[in-house]
Amino acid sequence: MTHGFLIGTIAKGALAAVLVLAAVALFVGPLSDLVENLDGERISDWVDAAGTWGPILIIALMTVAIIATPIPSAPIALAAGAAYGHTLGTIYIVIGAEVGALAAFALARFLGRDVLTRWLGDKVDKGWLGSQNALTFTVFASRLMPFISFDIVSYAAGLSCLHFWRFAVATLAGIIPASFVLAHFGNEAVSGEPGRAAWAAIGLGALTLTPLVIVAVRDRRRKRVSHD
Repeated sequence: MTHGFLIGTIAKGALAAVLVLAAVALFVGPLSDLVENLDGERISDWVDAAGTWGPILIIALMTVAIIATPIPSAPIALAAGAAYGHTLGTIYIVIGAEVGALAAFALARFLGRDVLTRWLGDKVDKGWLGSQNALTFTVFASRLMPFISFDIVSYAAGLSCLHFWRFAVATLAGIIPASFVLAHFGNEAVSGEPGRAAWAAIGLGALTLTPLVIVAVRDRRRKRVSHD
């Protein structure tokens, strides 16, 4: 058991070191300028240059953007919609975002869950933090809200007791609508029809408000039940 613990500790240390080196290269080292100037136009140029490998590039960029929190994922999603349209753009965005979210979840679970449990003990899973249903709904709702960090939610979920399969399903269900809206917006922006692009933006706003309305209605019903 001690031997296995030692191997696990070494593996975690090696993985943490690799992540630190990657972060330094991306945000401080030679690749920092590339990350800072990452925008939809540059990504579109990369996709055009990649040719048939463009979809793989979109998926890879989305995955990296989810794992490396400071890298924005919205320009990648918009570029996917502009290059491949509503349907294919949505598919590539969803695949990349799902893979990235699962990777972030796995990293947090592998590197941080045990440490957090040792520090806080049973307190880490108290209240709704120990409820699989509550955590699943929280992940799902957060995926519908663009102003909530997709990346941070993925890492936070990995530190919780949420089951991997629940996280995967909640993330997939939550990102499909938002991915379609972003792909649609990117496609309409390229089409040069501002009216249709405006409707896409309105749709994104409505999608953002949906989970807030659901939570408000649920809380109101609970209050009525408690008063009765």
